[in-house]
Amino acid sequence: MDKKNQNDVALIQQKKFIDYLTNNDLKLTKARSEVFEIVAKMDNHFGAEDILQSSKNSVSRATLYRTLNELVESQVIRKTAFGDKHQHFEFVLEKKPHHHAFCLNCKTNIEFPDFGEEEIYNKILEKMGFEIYGHEMHFYGLCKNCTKEKI
Repeated sequence: MDKKNQNDVALIQQKKFIDYLTNNDLKLTKARSEVFEIVAKMDNHFGAEDILQSSKNSVSRATLYRTLNELVESQVIRKTAFGDKHQHFEFVLEKKPHHHAFCLNCKTNIEFPDFGEEEIYNKILEKMGFEIYGHEMHFYGLCKNCTKEKI
């Protein structure tokens, strides 16, 4: 995604976040705004520690975790699991459905597109009466570099 489109999406997501705050009688504080700005610049998956480092500790941990929850609730970011001790997130940039492969050794995360299997799973689950809100598919193993080192 080029820089202009990324900025446009960030503005749309910022409006979505401000609307969420307004609808829940919350204010767009300096700290919330700073967390949003950092998140909007993230190119890949991130954790709370990444944001703390980027904020140069100007945002407290409590405020950060509260704001991350608000960003998830407003659907600006989504949680994603990588088999790590800490929760990871990704900025919702109107990406097409994708999956993740996570290297257990170097912690590299590789994204790859959904090749239509979501449609197959949706049909099966709908026949079973299951109401789908979303899904994640993760693969765990060793990346090419770590596999080479192992040999």
